[in-house]
Amino acid sequence: MMEAAHLGRLRWHSRRGMLELDLVLERFWLRHGDTLNAEQAMALEQVLELEENELWEVVCGRRSIDEPPLQRMIELLREV
Repeated sequence: MMEAAHLGRLRWHSRRGMLELDLVLERFWLRHGDTLNAEQAMALEQVLELEENELWEVVCGRRSIDEPPLQRMIELLREV
């Protein structure tokens, strides 16, 4: 499990201007926030660096990411 301060920063970075993304990310944090490991946190950090519209397209499945760790994170986001 990750340290609370790092998770708090990631959670803050998850806040978006797009309501749909905010809902997905909030559900993600409710379901997975307490169990994220270091690899997942790093993947989430990279996913959150995407521009808002690009991230939404990836989460919706209209666009893909070729890196396996990031793909696994996107799958977790899609589950919620």
